Amino acid sequence: MERVDVSILGRDYSLACLPEEKEPLLSAVRYVDQLMLRVKGSGKVSGNERIAVMAAIQIAGELLSTKAPGGPLGDLAVGDFKRKIEDMNNMLDEVLPGPIASK
Repeated sequence: MERVDVSILGRDYSLACLPEEKEPLLSAVRYVDQLMLRVKGSGKVSGNERIAVMAAIQIAGELLSTKAPGGPLGDLAVGDFKRKIEDMNNMLDEVLPGPIASK
């Protein structure tokens, strides 16, 4: 595990992650910090706890509204869409013959 020091809304945090997770983690931290700063800047919410809750609600809303493109699977969330694809791949693996031997 690697230690990563970050700052969110002016407070320092020390996080641990695998080396390959560092860049996605830093991107997430930047996103959360920017959103919290935007919430704070609106002047409608005060207190870091309330700002964090409002930011979390906005992020959850963004995540839940992420849907697969239009069409027969348009009502599926991205995670459901990925599971559907995995299920279809598993079905194909069951019915198709193994690798074709080269001549």
